[in-house]
Amino acid sequence: MRPGRTAAADLGAPPPPGQVVTGRARGVRGLRDPLLVGGAVAALTLALHLRDPHASGSWGGCPWLALTGKYCPGCGGLRAVNDLTDGHVLAALSSNLVFVASVPLLLVWWALWVRRAWTGAPATGGVSARTRTAWIAVAAVVTLVFTVLRNTPAGAWLAP
Repeated sequence: MRPGRTAAADLGAPPPPGQVVTGRARGVRGLRDPLLVGGAVAALTLALHLRDPHASGSWGGCPWLALTGKYCPGCGGLRAVNDLTDGHVLAALSSNLVFVASVPLLLVWWALWVRRAWTGAPATGGVSARTRTAWIAVAAVVTLVFTVLRNTPAGAWLAP
């Protein structure tokens, strides 16, 4: 325990009334959400590694595919995660190209979230609303083009 601090503050508990919260105590408490999300993703990834989604019906089916007969942007995503955990990158790319391509971006986004939570920086990370809107628009357009293309004869190679 550091001078002027209580044991509860060092463990991430709220400080007593009137006590100044230092950056480290704020950081420990701030990490709760990104670490919970990271833990949930890790648990789901492990589940997908242990129960192979390549086996028909092991994780159920895609409701969109069942209703429309068309692939949604997520079709093949579970198989891609399983392939990645087995080290089969090409098989993962074949299952869902856009998902696999987005994994590095998602990891960077999560790491930045952890850093902002630790330092107490604003949730936006200094990124303007215009830039955030542009990123969302790009992601939406890529997802839409991918979905349409994978359901056409020309894009059949994108189908899972």
